[in-house]
Amino acid sequence: MTLTINDTSMTSDYTAHTAQETPSRTGWEVSWLPGQTLDRNTAITAMTLADLAGEHDLHQGHRLCPHIAGWAAELGPTGPEAIARATQPSSGTTRDHDHAAGQLDREAAD
Repeated sequence: MTLTINDTSMTSDYTAHTAQETPSRTGWEVSWLPGQTLDRNTAITAMTLADLAGEHDLHQGHRLCPHIAGWAAELGPTGPEAIARATQPSSGTTRDHDHAAGQLDREAAD
């Protein structure tokens, strides 16, 4: 995982999603969470999830699933919803979202 955190931006080698400090410098915006303003720590959490979603094949029973659920809870969506959203490009497709959410829903049931 390679997450690069600067004073005003966050990027990753494994996802095209980014986080930017808001123009008013009152928070952070993460590309896969449009419309939400986060604090710096929560933006780091969101970028960590996007990075993991891009780097790993998060199959049923993956060892990171409990951690993903906890990190996602900081942001609002469930673990499967967060990964599904983070794996989509900014213009995302419903089919990709449904596939990723279903994959992690099966993991949560185990």
